[in-house]
Amino acid sequence: MGAVIIVFIQKAIAQGIGILFGATGEIVTEKSGHLNLGIPGLMYMGGIAGLMGAFFYEQSTPQPIAAFGVLISFVCAIAAATFGGLIYSFLTITLRANQNVTGLALTTFGVGFGNFFGGSISKLAGGGRSDFGGRNRQCLS
Repeated sequence: MGAVIIVFIQKAIAQGIGILFGATGEIVTEKSGHLNLGIPGLMYMGGIAGLMGAFFYEQSTPQPIAAFGVLISFVCAIAAATFGGLIYSFLTITLRANQNVTGLALTTFGVGFGNFFGGSISKLAGGGRSDFGGRNRQCLS
């Protein structure tokens, strides 16, 4: 039991680092007077864009270079998150839209964006089976 708790704490720390970066960025943003509730959506968009960049690079190259794949992944992730941030800033600063509504809409958009393109990559990679190897049919009958 004690080993399970230790492993859980180790995994929780590792998984929480990404959220820590987003929270730190949000703290800096709030110092300027903006409440951006769209940070999780921006992170989701950046994550799936980085995955897409690496996936398409590896699929298009017969002998991919690992360092170049990581660089492409970072550039794609930063570009997608920057695009989401530009959407948020244009709506809230230029058009004076409500920050809470805009941020929550951006989070919803980011999660939908990630799920749509993540499902597309899963199908391209040969995954995406919905019957779980036939086990789902046993549960339904």
